[in-house]
Amino acid sequence: MAAKKPRLTPEERIDRAVLAAQTRWSKEDPAANAARGQAGLLARFEREVRAENPDLPETEVIRRAEAARKAHMRRLAFHRERNRRARRAAAENS
Repeated sequence: MAAKKPRLTPEERIDRAVLAAQTRWSKEDPAANAARGQAGLLARFEREVRAENPDLPETEVIRRAEAARKAHMRRLAFHRERNRRARRAAAENS
């Protein structure tokens, strides 16, 4: 039976994640990976637009998918900032 590993502290988990990311990016091109991710995200929004409106012309599908992608990114930024503000407030109150 293997010995049970001690739990990592939050700081140790962060350090481990940063190390893993830095190791990965030392071996890969981050721009190529980001391009694949963005293409996949846009394809998802195109599928969703087509599912809701199957008779739309291709140019309109692309326009709506791009608008949906921008809305998604804006939503992420909104939530990220709201969470940062909440963490700052919690730290100030501690």
